[in-house]
Amino acid sequence: MKEFDISFPIRQTPSREDLVAAAARALGVSRNKVADIQIIRRSLDARGEIVNRYRVAASAVGEDSLERYTLPEYKDVSSAREVVVIGGGPAGMFAALHLLMEGRKPVIIERGKDVHSRKVDVAAINQKGIVNEESNYCFGEGGAGTFSDGKLFTRSNKRGDIREVLHQLVAFGADESILVDAHPHIGSDCLPRIVENIRKCIIEHGGEYHFSEKMTDLVQVCDGKSTRWKVVCEGGNTYTSDSVILATGHSSREVYGLFARKGWALEAKGFALGVRAEHPQWLINRIQYHGKYQPWMPAAEYSLVEQVEGRGVFSFCMCPGGILVPSSTGTGEVVLNGMSNSQRNSQWANAGIVCSVEPGDVPEFEKYGIFALLEFQSSVERRMFSFSDSLKAPAQRMQDFCRKVCSSSLPKSSYQPGTVSAPLNELLPDFVYRRMRAAFPAFDRKMKGFYTNDALLLATESRTSSPVRIVRDSETMCALGLPGLYPCGEGAGYSGGIVSSAVDGISVAAAAV
Repeated sequence: MKEFDISFPIRQTPSREDLVAAAARALGVSRNKVADIQIIRRSLDARGEIVNRYRVAASAVGEDSLERYTLPEYKDVSSAREVVVIGGGPAGMFAALHLLMEGRKPVIIERGKDVHSRKVDVAAINQKGIVNEESNYCFGEGGAGTFSDGKLFTRSNKRGDIREVLHQLVAFGADESILVDAHPHIGSDCLPRIVENIRKCIIEHGGEYHFSEKMTDLVQVCDGKSTRWKVVCEGGNTYTSDSVILATGHSSREVYGLFARKGWALEAKGFALGVRAEHPQWLINRIQYHGKYQPWMPAAEYSLVEQVEGRGVFSFCMCPGGILVPSSTGTGEVVLNGMSNSQRNSQWANAGIVCSVEPGDVPEFEKYGIFALLEFQSSVERRMFSFSDSLKAPAQRMQDFCRKVCSSSLPKSSYQPGTVSAPLNELLPDFVYRRMRAAFPAFDRKMKGFYTNDALLLATESRTSSPVRIVRDSETMCALGLPGLYPCGEGAGYSGGIVSSAVDGISVAAAAV
């Protein structure tokens, strides 16, 4: 078996004959001696001639066959022991699917609504500025991932086998290209159907879903022989199991308060905060394709990072051909996120441009202890709302931001609630502003034309990750000193993004059985 690289023009999809010929050359055999071929990875290269680069594995006659991943079967768990899964986002969904494989019954309780009912509340945020605190862009079936694009950039198997995640997504309706693309993407228009298919599968195999069930308490119940967990919900319903998977997402801040009141182990962790930068997509296309862009080419994307004053300033969650959406989970706060549909065909490109923040950066919040950065994060979100007195995003042109000039006019934006001209250089924390001010011109040296007043900065991008981690035992995966309680995903502070959250959910599900 041998792996090799080969390139083809961007408009040419290689045929099997093309790949066999390349494999024969790589293996040093005739074409009829090529036994098997498999595309492992595909990536776009626009540095010179615009091509797709393929990483291919091939084997010759007489060699072992190439490995093909096969998903384990889901079992009928109607009468199996139950595991309560709190949260129906990526970590919770893929934990539940893995429980089916292991023969345990997942009982998912989700504070928000099912994916179709949730669309009504999402529309109300965009069109009327009304935030349903239990059903929004973060809370509800599928979690924040459902309406945030479906970027699946994590390719590392360090924390688990990502093939279980990607192959299941394909089985539930995603395009097979996500199995090989270097930057796989599903699209916000496709994700709701996939999320619904996952739910149907779980229910068909004996699992349960309970929507509009907000967990308010976790109680250890001892019967003399063993300890079980009782999950108490806001309406009075309770769910009891010897194993509970806690997959509540990075915006369920009240979970950290629950842990603190009970004296359970938490720790502060860094996160990143900044703005959403929105450029015309044609400009990013021109820069990244070096003026060679054609309408049939995919919308260009970018990834940028710069070290400033000892901290990273970097692009985050880049959405080519995307739009900006309000991701507030409560009243009195402005939070932005980006998304794009499968075709990535809007006229804008957006990305979070954020600065790393560590606990020592905010001494004025030290009185909040491990919640210092959580309170800091919330204070910035509230400050933006206070300025606009609505979900309108405080905004400033990029060069005006760096020059400390309030923009006299703002370009059209994809952000539906609207924008209001604001001195972001004053509204953002000074240590964040200073680093971002230095980073934008530096980015321009890497992407000539990026630093422009045609780009709009909107605040705030703040929910990059949780500023708090629920401490868990590295061996058992349980919350420290709490056997049977398995925190996971972004809300527990152990992942960032759909794939890493799903992998973490799978890991704790395997531990829970």
